[in-house]
Amino acid sequence: MVVGSMVGAGVFSLPGRFAQETGVAGALIAWTVAGAGMLMLAFVFQRLAIRRPDLDGSVYSRHARRREDVGRATVLGFLSVFAVFASVTIVSYGLMPMGEIAELRQPSMAGVLEHAVGTWGKVFVSVGLIISVLGAYLAWTLMSAEVLFAAAKDDDMPRFLGRSTAADVPVPALLMTTLLTQAVLVVTPFTQDAFNFALDLTSALTPIPFLLAAAFAVKIARGRLSGDLVIALLATVSTVFLLYAAGLKYLLVSFIIYAPATVLFMMARREQGRRLFSPRELVILVVSVAGAALGITALALGWISL
Repeated sequence: MVVGSMVGAGVFSLPGRFAQETGVAGALIAWTVAGAGMLMLAFVFQRLAIRRPDLDGSVYSRHARRREDVGRATVLGFLSVFAVFASVTIVSYGLMPMGEIAELRQPSMAGVLEHAVGTWGKVFVSVGLIISVLGAYLAWTLMSAEVLFAAAKDDDMPRFLGRSTAADVPVPALLMTTLLTQAVLVVTPFTQDAFNFALDLTSALTPIPFLLAAAFAVKIARGRLSGDLVIALLATVSTVFLLYAAGLKYLLVSFIIYAPATVLFMMARREQGRRLFSPRELVILVVSVAGAALGITALALGWISL
C-alpha cells in the first residue's frame, strides 16, 4: 500500500516533466537533493514511531505487531519508490533526446517505451497507468480514512469519525473521505491541465503536514545535540524548500482546502469541553484562514488560475 500509493500515476509522467525543465545533470542533482531531504523525513517518522509510541506514527500503524516494524516499513517503502522514480527519469534520457521527450504527450513514459520497443510498449504503459490510478485511488482512500479515524481516536477530530464496524472498518471516516475525493474530481475538469494540476496540488498539500511533523521532531529532540536533532533539522529545512519549490499558487490553493477542515477540529474541542485553540494553534488558524482568503481573492481576480 505504501509503495502503490506513492507511485500512483505520477511515475508515468516523470520523463516528460523533467525533460521540459532540465537534462541529465539537472535530474541527478534534483533527485539527490529531493531524495536526501525525503529520506531525512522518513527517518523522522521512523524515530517518532519508536520514541513516541503514543502517537499514530503512520497510517495503519495500529495494526503493527511491533513499533519498530512501522519505522522500518516507512524507510524501505520510501527507498523502493525513490529507486523507481529516479530510474525512470534517468534511463529515459538514454533512450531518447531530451527535446523529443519534452514534446511527448502524457503519460510520457508510454512514448519513451514505444520508442524503445515498439507499439506494445505504449500499450503496456497505458494499461499500467490505468491499474496504477485505480490502485492509488484505493490506497489513498483507505489511508485518508485511516488518518481521520486515527485523529478521532486521539481526540483531534469529532467522535463520529472514530466509529468502526465489528470488522474494524471506519465507515464514517471512509464515507467522508470518499465524498471529499469526489468533490476534487468534480473540480479537475475545469482546470487547464487536470492531470498535472492534480499532481502539483498533491505535491503542495503534503509538505505542510510534513513540515509540522519535522518541526515537532525538532521540538522533542532540542536541548541536546544528537542524531535525532540533526535529522529533524534537515527534514525541516527540506520541507521548507519543498513549499518554496511548489510555488505561491499551489500554496494558496492548499490553504483553501485546509482552512475549512478547521471546523472538524473545533467540533472535537467542543465535544470535549476544551478551549477551542491554544495560542500556537490560533497562530496556525490565522495563517490558514488568511492564506485561504488570499487564495480565493487571487482566483476571483485572475491573479492565479487552475
